Amino acid sequence: MSDIKVGHYNRLPILEFSLHGAYLDGGEKKILMPKKYVPANLSVGDVVDVFIYYDQDDRLVATTEHPLAEAGQFAFLKVAWVNHYGAFLDWGLTKDLFVPFKEQERKMLKGMSYLVYIYTDDKTGRLVASSKLDKFLQLEADNYHKGQQVSILVWKQTEMGFKVIVDGACVGLVYKNEIFQPVKIGESLKAVIKNVRPDKRLDVALQGDGQIHVEDFSERLLTILAEAGGFMPVGDHTSPDEIYRIFSVSKKTFKRALGMLYRQKKLSIEDSGIRLL
Repeated sequence: MSDIKVGHYNRLPILEFSLHGAYLDGGEKKILMPKKYVPANLSVGDVVDVFIYYDQDDRLVATTEHPLAEAGQFAFLKVAWVNHYGAFLDWGLTKDLFVPFKEQERKMLKGMSYLVYIYTDDKTGRLVASSKLDKFLQLEADNYHKGQQVSILVWKQTEMGFKVIVDGACVGLVYKNEIFQPVKIGESLKAVIKNVRPDKRLDVALQGDGQIHVEDFSERLLTILAEAGGFMPVGDHTSPDEIYRIFSVSKKTFKRALGMLYRQKKLSIEDSGIRLL
């Protein structure tokens, strides 16, 4: 049996049952899955998917609970409580996730949420978190190209816009004059690489205005128009903010979709708005 991975999901066979739960084959040691987590109708030899971590008594245990993130991942988590050692985050497990004071970018407060990186402490083997994210991120991005679709996590606001974490690995920037929607720290979004700078830093756009995106929105626009009775008082005169409030797209995407549908003779463009044909 290969070594188990603390802070991750593992597929482990059941060795035996006891009054305390089920013992799983963890290679060099048996790992307890406490009775309250043991699914019904299991037998010795059955394989279960479990998350491995240390419990309140620093024992290695298995659980069928699902944490909000694993080791090696970023997550936006709420502080459940604090003491003189640090802060403890609610991450979906019975045992809260510890953030030592030395790993807090700024002092964490109970009830507030913070973007953190989860990792295994080299000395103790226990799972901890840090809000000092710079040391866990690559500043220079390799293997990215303009137009590439990515997943981003909104990190922090700056004078230029928002720093984001691209694909859980490197830093990107979304410029504030290119944001046409509400953006919140800790929010996960789909995005596209707008530019790879000479220093290998990434400029990111929150949405690609490519043809596929326009075509997808065009179909949705027809549906919205039909639901509105076939007419809406929107058009080139409508502000970008109002376009986003109504349709959740940039005005550029709206105008391109409008033009495509007009050429297809699916709608007409009037002085006062647009009308379904």
